[in-house]
Amino acid sequence: MTEYWRLPATEIAALVRSRQVSAAEVARDALARLEAANPAINAVVDHRPEDVRGQAAVIDAAIGRGEDPGPMAGVPVTIKVNVDQTGYATTNGLRIQKDLVATQDNPVVANLRRAGAVLLGRTNTPAFSLRWFCRNSLHGHTKNPRDPGITPGGSSGGAAAGVAAGIGAVGHGTDIGGSIRYPAYACGVHGLRPTLGRIPAWNASGAERHVGGQLMAVSGPIARTIADLRLAFAAMSARDVRDPWWVDAAHAGPAVEKRAALCIRPEGMPTAPEVEAALRDAAKRLEADGWVVEEVECPPLREPASIQAMLWLAESRRGLNAAFRQEADPDASFVFAQMEALCPEPDLNAFMDGLQKRAFFVRAWMTFFERYPVAITPVSAELPFPDQDDVSSPERFRQIMEAQLTQVGLPLMGLPGLVVTTGLVGRVPVGAQLLAGRYREDLLFAAAEVIEAAGVPASPVDPFGA
Repeated sequence: MTEYWRLPATEIAALVRSRQVSAAEVARDALARLEAANPAINAVVDHRPEDVRGQAAVIDAAIGRGEDPGPMAGVPVTIKVNVDQTGYATTNGLRIQKDLVATQDNPVVANLRRAGAVLLGRTNTPAFSLRWFCRNSLHGHTKNPRDPGITPGGSSGGAAAGVAAGIGAVGHGTDIGGSIRYPAYACGVHGLRPTLGRIPAWNASGAERHVGGQLMAVSGPIARTIADLRLAFAAMSARDVRDPWWVDAAHAGPAVEKRAALCIRPEGMPTAPEVEAALRDAAKRLEADGWVVEEVECPPLREPASIQAMLWLAESRRGLNAAFRQEADPDASFVFAQMEALCPEPDLNAFMDGLQKRAFFVRAWMTFFERYPVAITPVSAELPFPDQDDVSSPERFRQIMEAQLTQVGLPLMGLPGLVVTTGLVGRVPVGAQLLAGRYREDLLFAAAEVIEAAGVPASPVDPFGA
């Protein structure tokens, strides 16, 4: 009997579209895997089997009528609990939002439905989607299926843990400070933060996002293969005018020289030896494919990271403080307090100066990509952190923020970043972050496919090696 949950999304869609298997069979298998693996890791916090079976039936009926079911026909996909999905609560990991039931789909969810994906369940996030760890007072604690002693990452920790454990072939995630890229790294899978405006997103259930969120927050896919990232990215990025930032940009740009910059320690980042070894390994894989890789310093990330934090906290201080007090989640309260301590409150001039400087940093990076179409950087200065490490002490929190420089610095410029897993250090995943210019996800995919092909083939894991 075929275990469809082990297959990549590309194979599942091909089987369903060619009628070699029904969407109903795939859904049944996906639900069985969820029931078997999820209790150990708590990746999915809301799922309704009848809804899943109903979605699959609609796809099979369309195929029966000779209609095109979509490029992701029958592919089980999970959705993060911080985006609207009709009939489900957009909790964002908060007790105060447990009854905030969406009445329409977020554009990214609507696009996945139109592509034929079957929405398998809702994945966990820390309260307020705030941390690189995944625990909250409403849905509980998500564990990394590779090792319960390390974080599954955050904020899309449930999405990455689920994908790694075979709960869905693709996980939807969001990223304003590494929330797609870091969970992919921690769980040993791949994740794409797309260019700002690539994938339309908007929650009708909430207020308009503040300017920092509009400039920096994106939705994107997490998957076990780069081909699945490509497939999901194409589906997610379809036109939806409800997002005014959406851009109708081509998915492939002009050919460029196969040249990459290897940036081991951006601005003095304290990169661990194991992480450096993974970066050099990724570079060697590219060189074996004919790429020219040069070890250089990359444009600034440290000041962009400071501006990113300032923009995010400026809005939080203006309106979210009351919500933090009302929710009273101990993890979120501690993390927010530490972030406030690291980021002095700006006046209007400082706020405007930060927005103005953004153009300088975008220009610097886009000029850099003219010479080096792809950059290889650490995902983090450290291997995936011990679980809940950020709330252990203020000192450790500051060390973690420094380790995450490449996560926090990138979003200010709206640039794309792809995390490709490269292997394990014992049971702990490691990988590399690839960066490229705006709307050049095609270059990231091309480089990541080379790195992926020279490694161990992707495969879902049983939680904790059981």
